[in-house]
Amino acid sequence: MTGEEKIRQAFENKNWQEIKVTDSWQIFKIMAEFVDGFEKLAKIGPCVSIFGSARTHNDNPYYKLAEDTARLLTERGYGVISGGGPGIMEAANKGAYEAGGKSVGLNIELPFEQFHNKYIDRDKILEFDYFFIRKVMFMKYSQGFIILPGGFGTMDESFEAITLIQTGKIARFPIVFVGREYWGGLFKWVEERMLHDEHNISPDDLNLYRVVDTAEEAVEHIFRFYDKYVLKPNF
Repeated sequence: MTGEEKIRQAFENKNWQEIKVTDSWQIFKIMAEFVDGFEKLAKIGPCVSIFGSARTHNDNPYYKLAEDTARLLTERGYGVISGGGPGIMEAANKGAYEAGGKSVGLNIELPFEQFHNKYIDRDKILEFDYFFIRKVMFMKYSQGFIILPGGFGTMDESFEAITLIQTGKIARFPIVFVGREYWGGLFKWVEERMLHDEHNISPDDLNLYRVVDTAEEAVEHIFRFYDKYVLKPNF
């Protein structure tokens, strides 16, 4: 079926019975994904999520940076959660796996790009059809986000976390962007345009995230944040 045919089919009138049946089964599938995620992730202990592009090759410096970050996290007693796929996600799972730490993958089923990598613990692979359920799992069971260079998906996850903390919908947790060269222009725009020119955020909002360059800086920020706290799910 072509893209145009799919669009036409989506706009065809459906009777009430068709809508009820489709929506009812979708609700059960959504519930099943939530239950499976909650049951598996409630047991994993303190973890940090590492985000970044699925398209990053293993000869890219950011791939090695993700590996090093994951290794340092496991040395501090944290598990590592990734989106389960290739690229930066693979590097994060690889670093945790080879260092003997917990390696978790929240994989999303996509028609291209996404397949779970081989460095995830076999009992810690979760498969999701729905992005919004997967995002809940990241938010609920991560004690921090470390964000390496990525695309729209990486920005979606990170800025949703910032928004939820800004609005008080979840407890604050550390969010660290790694790579000033990559992220610097974006956050310069946030400060100059969003804050100073348009006043669309408050000055305190700039403290909801940190931008660093090294794996050591990223992990140290996570460690310092929780030095005085008991770790727990975020909501």
